[in-house]
Amino acid sequence: MSWFEILRFALRGLAANKLRSFLTTLGILIGVGAVILLVAFGEGASQSIQQSIQRLGSNTLTISASFSGGGFGGGGGGGGGQAGGPRTQARQLTLEDARALADREQAPSVRSVSPVVTASSATAVHEGASHTISQLVGTYPSYFEATNKPVTSGAYFVNDDVLAARKVMVIGRTVAEELFGAADPVGRRVSVSGVPFTVVGVLKELGSSGMQDADDVAIVPLPAVQQSLTGFGALGSIIVQATGAGTTESAQAEVTAVLNQRHDITPTGTADYRILNQATLQETVSSTIGVFTALLGAVAAISLLVGGIGITNIMLVTVTERTREIGIRKAIGAPRSAILGQFLLEATVLSLVGGLSGVAIAFVGTRFTIAGIEPVIVPSSIALALGVSVGIGLFFGSYPANRAAKLRPIQALRHE
Repeated sequence: MSWFEILRFALRGLAANKLRSFLTTLGILIGVGAVILLVAFGEGASQSIQQSIQRLGSNTLTISASFSGGGFGGGGGGGGGQAGGPRTQARQLTLEDARALADREQAPSVRSVSPVVTASSATAVHEGASHTISQLVGTYPSYFEATNKPVTSGAYFVNDDVLAARKVMVIGRTVAEELFGAADPVGRRVSVSGVPFTVVGVLKELGSSGMQDADDVAIVPLPAVQQSLTGFGALGSIIVQATGAGTTESAQAEVTAVLNQRHDITPTGTADYRILNQATLQETVSSTIGVFTALLGAVAAISLLVGGIGITNIMLVTVTERTREIGIRKAIGAPRSAILGQFLLEATVLSLVGGLSGVAIAFVGTRFTIAGIEPVIVPSSIALALGVSVGIGLFFGSYPANRAAKLRPIQALRHE
């Protein structure tokens, strides 16, 4: 008996009970689809987070104050001090700290320093249109390059604007659309908490990152926001840009030395600031998301196992129902290999059809954005899921097929 005839018998056997065959393939379909979709969701989340980190650049350090000066190290190694050292008097980050970090003699690996003050939820008004800006940033012009924020229309404010404390503003795309609609915002006046600002530029659209809108931002000269909104208090953070990706570690060491000296941090003391190294953060996030994605895939793979058990169950029922047919075929000369091959093919076809259908469903599912994250299909997950589904058909179908092949013709013919 040829393999073509064996395949024909297998397909005829599956077609004899279409509903049962469909329900069996459904288990494999759900398993394969879940594996591919969850891995795609994990990959999409990973890329979204990495893109957010990359916006600051791999040669960027973010310095922020620690909470109460205890319990935190120096941020990514080099924050100055040990976690178990004596508690020091916490100091806030100041404009003098930023100026000290910009000293080329003390920090030759530092390219630029951008002090940052942030006013959250500032209400902007323009000719009756009102919008609450989620993030109003006061800083220096170097901030735009350090955080990778190019403009699409207009221009940045410059150092003269900072020195003169001019009320000028660069806004994100969301702010522009909410306040001006389709009109060009450049050159127009905006009132922020009653203080008039002139829009001089619009940032390039960055898009959302999960639940946060990166375009709902306005950036103004530091003295302007301090005079009008926040007061001349401590800085929220300091953005330091190294001279290159290869000098980031050197810049971090230099920044640590300068701040330790200014804040009187002893070698055994605990630093009252943290340094976030973007390159280190990206590596950590990539590793964490990789584990998260693997766990998602492992959870989804359980449904594939359940689908395989369903195949075993259905094939055992099929063998029992067709015992007499098996006896007749063996009595007229069908070899054991033909019987074994037929039932193995039936199980494999069920798995393959379910696997291919699961791939199609998963592909459709990845066209939709889930919780603000766009899933990204990983080709290896498709190959793995299909391979596992076929392997499940062979593995879980082997026992029923072997049982059918071992039936003695005389016993099978007597079966009612």
